Amino acid sequence: MLKGHPKGLLPAALSNMGERFGFYTMMAILILFLMSKFNITGTEAGKLYSIFYASIYVLALVGGLIADKLRNYKGTIIAGLLTMTLGYFLLATPALITTKYIALGALMVIAFGNGLFKGNLQAVVGQMYDNDEYRNKRDSGFQIFYMFINVGAMFSPLLATWVRNAFVKMQGYGYNAELPGLCHQYLDGNMSEDVVNGRFTQLASSVSGSLPADLADFSVKYLDAFNTGFHYAFLTAVGAMVISLFIFLFTKNMLPNPQVRTKVAMSADQIKQDAKEIKQRILALFAVFGIVIFFWFSFHQNGLTLTMFAKDYTLLGGIFPSVETFQSINPFLVVFLTPVIIFIFSALAKRGKEPSTPKKIAIGMGIAGLAFVVMLIGSIGLPLFTDVQAMGGLPDIQKVTPWLLFGVYFILTVAELFISPLGLSFVSKVAPAHLQGLMQGGWLAATAVGNGSLFLGAMMYETISISVTWSVFVIVCLSSMIIMFAMVSWLERVAK
Repeated sequence: MLKGHPKGLLPAALSNMGERFGFYTMMAILILFLMSKFNITGTEAGKLYSIFYASIYVLALVGGLIADKLRNYKGTIIAGLLTMTLGYFLLATPALITTKYIALGALMVIAFGNGLFKGNLQAVVGQMYDNDEYRNKRDSGFQIFYMFINVGAMFSPLLATWVRNAFVKMQGYGYNAELPGLCHQYLDGNMSEDVVNGRFTQLASSVSGSLPADLADFSVKYLDAFNTGFHYAFLTAVGAMVISLFIFLFTKNMLPNPQVRTKVAMSADQIKQDAKEIKQRILALFAVFGIVIFFWFSFHQNGLTLTMFAKDYTLLGGIFPSVETFQSINPFLVVFLTPVIIFIFSALAKRGKEPSTPKKIAIGMGIAGLAFVVMLIGSIGLPLFTDVQAMGGLPDIQKVTPWLLFGVYFILTVAELFISPLGLSFVSKVAPAHLQGLMQGGWLAATAVGNGSLFLGAMMYETISISVTWSVFVIVCLSSMIIMFAMVSWLERVAK
């Protein structure tokens, strides 16, 4: 698979595994942690979640500007790794994170480190393929890079969950995703007597081994065990970041440095022509950026509304023992589906029928829309979230099979493989040479806009029909697909 690719591709991907490990740790537990730790609604947690995820990507613009200005991509990448490590360490310290605003501050430290790191490493990978020897392998190179960086992401939700659950068990309790919310509800005095004597007592007894003598005391202790376990789960990301830092330090000499182009005398016509071409390239990139905003707005619901759906409406058990387990599905499928996608595209290329990169992105938007069609159908007839909350949780007999979410994550992963790595490839191919870091940052900034709107999904989830909520994402994705197809011919011309 790596044959014919630059030798720095694998070290770059391995260096990025720590960032992916931390990212999927956050995706698996962040929304659950915020709701449990600070007793806030999904909408409130969704706003913090959106701010954080938007900041991760908008700060990539800052990181790109810094690296382009200093012409020191590797130094900026190292600074990013160190900063992210500090942020995760802050989150892992229970004594420090006492309010949601302090938690948001720690998240901003992670976001700034990610901004220094992510876009610049992607720019370095793109520079490997500027050489004529590798130029025609750019798309597959980014697909391979994307596959390997997700190896760490496969295990991060499982390890983080194991750490959290192990700590909860050490305190003498079992795991139940619904109990933190019920404990808060009981302590706030907002729980009906029927729920107290029914579902709450039943679940409290099941995780304690016997009926607690004092439900208030149980609630306080269970919340403390659950939340402290979340804090320690963030330590797994600290370890992953340290490993990535060492990998990068030992292999950075295998990665290219930005080439400073020699200035040559040009005629006025040549300057005008070059300026016109640069303008077209930038316009094309911004057009693609506009489309992917809607993809990330939909796709990153996997850490928000889809995680909430797993907690509230999905029957857990078997190979899906906890809510966080679902976050391993996406990176697992990225790793195992990437070779299949590469094989299909290679076979089409040999027959002269491989779709262009812009066309692949358009197809990916349609596939993402299909995922939410499946989610819509699977949610028909489910009660409103407010009704579920009033009854103290949905009875198991009314919950949906976990294979619904597995199928949705499968389809979304295929869409991601058509959009994310190929979008990175498109940016590195089209971006003017002197704006590589900035344009990679622009791609991530577009992702930031989509992520900044994520909380709208949580608002819909908690106030309107679940199936109607998913229909919004169907409309968004399919509309974006149509617009992207309308621009394909122009984008193909610019990419040449």
